[in-house]
Amino acid sequence: MSVKIVQVAKQLPKYSVTTAEIMPFLDVWLSGQEDRFIRKVKKIFTGAAVDKRYSIMDPIEVFTATSFEEKNNIYAREVIILGEQVLTKALDKAGWKGEELDYIITVSCTGIMIPSLDAYLINKLHLRQDIIRLPVTEMGCAAGISGIIYAQNFLKANPNKKAAVIAVESPSATYQLDDYSMANVVSAAIFGDGAACVLLSSNENETGPTILDQSMYHFYDNEHMMGFKLTNSGLQMVLDIEVPNTIASHFPKIIHPFLAQNNLRIEDIDHLIFHPGGKKIVQTVEELFADLGKNIDATKEVLRLYGNMSSATVLYVLEQIMDEKPKKGEKGIMLSFGPGFSAQRVLLEF
Repeated sequence: MSVKIVQVAKQLPKYSVTTAEIMPFLDVWLSGQEDRFIRKVKKIFTGAAVDKRYSIMDPIEVFTATSFEEKNNIYAREVIILGEQVLTKALDKAGWKGEELDYIITVSCTGIMIPSLDAYLINKLHLRQDIIRLPVTEMGCAAGISGIIYAQNFLKANPNKKAAVIAVESPSATYQLDDYSMANVVSAAIFGDGAACVLLSSNENETGPTILDQSMYHFYDNEHMMGFKLTNSGLQMVLDIEVPNTIASHFPKIIHPFLAQNNLRIEDIDHLIFHPGGKKIVQTVEELFADLGKNIDATKEVLRLYGNMSSATVLYVLEQIMDEKPKKGEKGIMLSFGPGFSAQRVLLEF
């Protein structure tokens, strides 16, 4: 039973700011800090390889001291809006009706909602009363691919069914105004908000890239590498400086055995659909792929235009690759990393 990715759509929030436009806000935020530290923070922002990021809040709201409850209320309100917009857009692109969906997976780690986003989308779009729901809330940047893996498993076991994976993230809602740690600074410099939706089907008549294989890879004893710490002021970023080096040390075991079990080598892969975690991670992976004769240009472009939108970002890269109309038979590999620490992989044939 083959499963295809039928359509991908993205939706951006209404507010945006360029790196140049964010500098005056940094001056206010960093007021009273040492000059050396201020220069270092500004260098991180200007050197983050992110030209622009989008947000569910205007910059003044982001840099205003508010409670966790207030920020999370904004998150919940805007995530529902973005989720409805992006699911509607994807359904329209595919020519599907909402009531055709059998399985809905919603992905987000940057706020807390109970009931989860999928419950609201069922009512907003009047989806079927017997639709199967799966909210994915604690897998961070890897969860966009995780959602695809879960959808593929469901569809592979159920012919002629349709699934939607909706990733909506707002890292700006997790920004900590009183936290001057490097983890908070770096996350503020590289992250942005955004939403994406992937539609998948096990109907043989649908068109789109076929999922040939998927797999997760778990790094032992690295829970401390990445995630959020729940504090009284909100979700505080945890981001270990050793993430790029850890990825590099495991990279051969992540890529080559996965391809080998499908009788493939990296030379057989035409499209690299890699999550842009940040400049250092992108540079690390780019160097590893360059040694293998491959590039991740689409990944770098998505990082430049939008920043790291956590789980949604790799789906932006997927959309860009699909819009380029790959030739029939070409192959691609999706790859992302997230808390746990883990890597998620999906092998595609266009």
